[in-house]
Amino acid sequence: MAVVEKTALLDEKMNEVFDWSDATLPVRDALWDHFMESNGHNTDETEASMKEIDAKSDDEVRSYVEDNLKK
Repeated sequence: MAVVEKTALLDEKMNEVFDWSDATLPVRDALWDHFMESNGHNTDETEASMKEIDAKSDDEVRSYVEDNLKK
């Protein structure tokens, strides 16, 4: 049986996962940018937020992105 990474979605391109996005950067990078913008470019806070995202399932990450990054 193959091992599937819980956060494989994070490595997919935004425009391949979300039909509303034209960004070609990975979901992980889009989230990093989002956290940096929302916390005044505090790298430590962004890293902590990304650790929380890393612990989520793909469905939870997808939901978070839909709720917070969709314009």
